[in-house]
Amino acid sequence: MDQLTLAVVSRNYFNLPAWIALQDGLFAAEGLDVRIDHIEGIEEVNERLRDGRAQLAYGVTEHVILDAEAGGRQRIIGGNVNRLPFSFIARAGIRDYAELRGRRIGVSSLRAGSSSLIIRLLAKRGLRWPEDFTLVPCGPILARWDMLRSGEIDAGLQGAPLDQIALDQGFVSLGNPRDEVPDFQFTSLDLDAGWAEANRDLVLRFCRAFLRAHERFYADQATASRIAMQESGIERRYADRAWEQYVREAIFPRDGEASEAGVQALIETSSLIRDLPPRERRAADYIDRSWLAAARGSL
Repeated sequence: MDQLTLAVVSRNYFNLPAWIALQDGLFAAEGLDVRIDHIEGIEEVNERLRDGRAQLAYGVTEHVILDAEAGGRQRIIGGNVNRLPFSFIARAGIRDYAELRGRRIGVSSLRAGSSSLIIRLLAKRGLRWPEDFTLVPCGPILARWDMLRSGEIDAGLQGAPLDQIALDQGFVSLGNPRDEVPDFQFTSLDLDAGWAEANRDLVLRFCRAFLRAHERFYADQATASRIAMQESGIERRYADRAWEQYVREAIFPRDGEASEAGVQALIETSSLIRDLPPRERRAADYIDRSWLAAARGSL
């Protein structure tokens, strides 16, 4: 068995296709022994890909774009969270966006991730950062959930199924960002192009398992929910609700592909968080579809 390491962000539902490939034997069928490293710091996922501690990653897509703009070799080769699965969850008693003035809003990082989304959503409602609210870097959604419950933050994006758990515990939803940003490449399957070219057979075998895992997610709810419960500790009712939402809204791409429209929306939205010169490259320049195409052709 050939060993590979896949770095992922935290232990949340976003990782389900990789968990399916591991637990249902799809990696093993390709002769791969894949270790999934669950990382709480979203920047560290990108760093491990850069320094070789991980060969592939479910990373925050913005980090790949920043790496490429700095002359790096990271590339998006597949999709993960292609559409936003979030609700904007706030403490009980906060009734609308206007009541977020002066509040502390949790985000994954000030450098990438949910920050730009929050700024975009609140700007449309007349709230400007940093004058009108504070962004608090918390890490991934599990950390944001803990800080929301402890009162350290007043609101933040929560992904399915944590948003449903929050509502059942008395928190409130101020809305769904996907209603305003229908396509957004939040996370993706990423790798270092130099390593990939030197290890073509390994990448293609990984990609075949990746493609099969996405199809199995859509075709086999029982397996998807069982593995989600096993890996993330959620109850069956929440695992089933999350599966229904992810299938209905095609949050995971059934064909495994990254979304060009989603990457473009990310590029345009992320400019709110940093003072960057206009980006000359378009979304397609950051996506290498050749790996999935070759893997699909060999299935």
